[in-house]
Order: sequence, then C-alpha cells, then structure tokens
Amino acid sequence: MGKIFVEGIKIYAYHGCFKEEAIIGTNFLIDVELDANLSKPANSDSINDAVNYQAVFTVIKQQMAIRSNLLEHVGKRIIETLFDQFDEVENIRLKVAKLNVPLGGHIEQTAIQFDVKKGEEIN
Repeated sequence: MGKIFVEGIKIYAYHGCFKEEAIIGTNFLIDVELDANLSKPANSDSINDAVNYQAVFTVIKQQMAIRSNLLEHVGKRIIETLFDQFDEVENIRLKVAKLNVPLGGHIEQTAIQFDVKKGEEIN
C-alpha cells in the first residue's frame, strides 16, 4: 500500500450560502491523498497500471464546477466520484478550503476534511 498526493489544486468556484458567493465566487484550495497499491505501476512503469493524476484532477475540477451551498456536499461528491473511477483506491483523505471567506473579518480560509475508507458511508 502506498499514498498518492495531489495537493494545492486551486480552483475558482461559486460555492457558498450567500447570494454574493454564487455571483462573485472565490478561490478554493483542494488537497487529496489516495491510499492505493502502488506495486503494479512501480514495477511496470506504465500509466495504464497507475492512478492517473490528471484524471484525479479532472474529477475534482468537474465536481467543483457544480455549485453547492456547503463544502461538505462538494467533498462528498468528489470522494464518491474518485472511488467510482479508481477501483485500486482504498482510502481517500480530502481537504477542501475556501479562501478569502466573507465572514466580516480577515479569515485566510475555512476548510472541511474527510478521511473515508472504500465502502464506508461518508458522514
């Protein structure tokens, strides 16, 4: 078992409960850690045997484009889609952070984090 990290994904999106967030949007920062058996791609040196990082990024980008009120909802969709697309992934740790949060003061970011094993309900 090994870990794949795709970190520092910065995406502009329109998530949030305030009307202004749906119109103006803001930057989000996403980090994902995937637990998977890395022995096959380590031995074969073939992208066909590996979890493709570009495909992971594409899943995240597509899910971030679907507006949600809550980061929890976006995170759940990302995790479910990653598990659906990558059979070899056994565990996902996902952090989704909203930058420059409009809460009446200087707040660098707010974030949620899930750590989910394959087959577990996301709660």
